[in-house]
Amino acid sequence: MKKAGVADLPLHHGRVPSWLAQRMSRLGEAIVEAIVLDYGTSEVLRRLSDPFWFQAFGCVLGMDWHSSGITTSVMGALKRALNHRSHELGLYVCGGRGKHSRATPRELLEVANRTGLDGTALVHASKLSAKIDNTAIQDGFQLYLHNFVVSNTGEWAVVQQGMNDATALARRYHWHSAQLESFVSDPHTAVMGHNQGDIINVVAKDAAPTRQGVLDLTTEKPDYLVREVQRLIMPRHHEVRPKDVNLKRLGSVLAVAQDSELRDFESVLMLPGVGPRTLQSLVLVSEVIHGTPSRFEDPARFAFAHGGKDGNPFPVPTHVFDETIAQLKDSLAKARLERSEKKAAIDSLTGSAQRLEHQFKPTGNLNDLIEEERKNSWKYGGRTINGFEKAPKKSSGDQLKISFD
Repeated sequence: MKKAGVADLPLHHGRVPSWLAQRMSRLGEAIVEAIVLDYGTSEVLRRLSDPFWFQAFGCVLGMDWHSSGITTSVMGALKRALNHRSHELGLYVCGGRGKHSRATPRELLEVANRTGLDGTALVHASKLSAKIDNTAIQDGFQLYLHNFVVSNTGEWAVVQQGMNDATALARRYHWHSAQLESFVSDPHTAVMGHNQGDIINVVAKDAAPTRQGVLDLTTEKPDYLVREVQRLIMPRHHEVRPKDVNLKRLGSVLAVAQDSELRDFESVLMLPGVGPRTLQSLVLVSEVIHGTPSRFEDPARFAFAHGGKDGNPFPVPTHVFDETIAQLKDSLAKARLERSEKKAAIDSLTGSAQRLEHQFKPTGNLNDLIEEERKNSWKYGGRTINGFEKAPKKSSGDQLKISFD
């Protein structure tokens, strides 16, 4: 397993309100089902082990775009949504935060009893991955969340997170069994965390001499220093800034959604009654389902699907969120009945946006776009942890203009 990158995750405290948690579960379930339908359970596990995709996934579900809470809330939403359909989707989500993480071994044994998988091996993998990230890698972060996701074939992924109170940062660790050659030689697909200089890592490939004869990693005295690679660094600022977003990619999404002359006409015909704002969200959801790894280098862009509960970049448009869920679930239901035209239309949306990228030159301002979303938020049932947005006394109703050369 190779490290894919590191990133800051500022520690944010607080709870996800029930109105958002329920929507996160419903949309998360639909997105995972779409991935399973088109690519299989193995692809879901691969994506969960990709920190860039995971961050984009959390953003499109309406969570705060950069905070540590995205990990807890996304995995909690998936556990609620997927486990009651495990027999259909072939995926089981175990563990969680705090006391729920300690229940992982029992939950894995229950899964093994239902599926015939080797429960002892799964429990061993769970415990050892936690031991490595909590003890063998001495980077100042104490684990507080551990989720183990296993398929009915025995393939698994681990998403776990630690916190460092002194720096107010979190670090997320990703594992994937399909790429695992050894638990004690570069086992991670990715480690997300701020570069704080030299850290101690006895599971680095070059640290083999320190591991000889060691059966229990917690008894090893680490003595190998490595410098983490910087790739994805989530900033501390709450607002979404232009430097956080690929404006060319975001602009093409808005063009597909708002400019009738530039839409993929055939695709839009298959989505009757879908307005421009819902279409904007569906384009970004489509990319989360079908985008390639390079498409998730700017996860903040996906916050422009459903905003964030703290109002950044704008309040969660609950009406749009509900319509997005309804459209995606309807397309999946029809696909199961071999009436896949609507699903094909949603699938093609991300391709439409990507084709426009080649000619698109953004002329608008990101702050203007955010202000426009906030101004119109009340129309879409905009909501934050502080309540619903109220209609202004006067509203011009002007639309943001997007121009092409």
